[in-house]
Amino acid sequence: MNDVAIETQGLTKRYKNVHALTDLNLRIPKGTLYGFIGPNGAGKSTTIRILCGLLRPTAGKAFVDGVDVTRHARRVKSVVGYMPEACGVYERMRVVEYLDFFAAAHRVPLRRRTEMIEQAMDLAGVTHMRDYHMGTLSKGMNQRVGIARALVHDPAVLILDEPTSGLDPYARIEIRGFLKKLKATGKTVMISSHILPELSSVCDEVGILHQGRLLASGPVNEIMARARQKLRIEVELLGPAQGAARVAERLPGVSDLSVTDNILQFSYDDKLDTVPRIREAIASGGHQVLWIREIEADLEHAFIHITGAARDRR
Repeated sequence: MNDVAIETQGLTKRYKNVHALTDLNLRIPKGTLYGFIGPNGAGKSTTIRILCGLLRPTAGKAFVDGVDVTRHARRVKSVVGYMPEACGVYERMRVVEYLDFFAAAHRVPLRRRTEMIEQAMDLAGVTHMRDYHMGTLSKGMNQRVGIARALVHDPAVLILDEPTSGLDPYARIEIRGFLKKLKATGKTVMISSHILPELSSVCDEVGILHQGRLLASGPVNEIMARARQKLRIEVELLGPAQGAARVAERLPGVSDLSVTDNILQFSYDDKLDTVPRIREAIASGGHQVLWIREIEADLEHAFIHITGAARDRR
């Protein structure tokens, strides 16, 4: 297990009659930037809390950097840097004081503390904020300070829970840049998110969690290849696309439909139908097609395809 940063074996968590997590078997190599994908309620935060030693599983085992998180919950906190979706702050503290407080909580020796705080601020890009008061920071600034807080004890594994949630596009770009910089340091990073295009641009591997079960895990290109087994079509219509969607879903080989205003997207099996026939069928239903084209399947389409297939099996 020397080359594995995070491993779970049959990890399960139940709350009375609710199965938050069922038989999770996860293996993340060291140095990997791993995207943990799933809708709200999928079990992502439950998994993360168990990995951080904050929650005991009902069954199964979990190891982070070789540490059994159930048997050594206190020790695992020294090898994990955890940033929750909402970071609590002490508003009257300056950023450097805030980081010093958490470095002390992690028992970073006083003689090394200043150096490690400076390194964490530099890596997270918040050095210029060192004397800002926490209560004056924007959401994006707060997230970056939260990342510095997670780094301040130099952990082997960094776990970020929805780090881009609620951020504006510029702040999300900054976070992506930070993740690429962090990847170059060789640390293992597990990042939970529902903003899928961002993960595909920075992650080495992804895992898709749905209703407490891991449906797929592996390199990003392999996961996306599962969606490319079918072709992807985008249709722009003159007017709302809901009616055209009802026509399209009745066509042979069509699946994974999504509708946004007057845009309809879906996958189809080209062995069962052709683009001209699809266009003709939509138009014959009284819907005016402005254009129709094939598009490249991405991580979002892979997620829809994999979770949709799981629902169909039940």
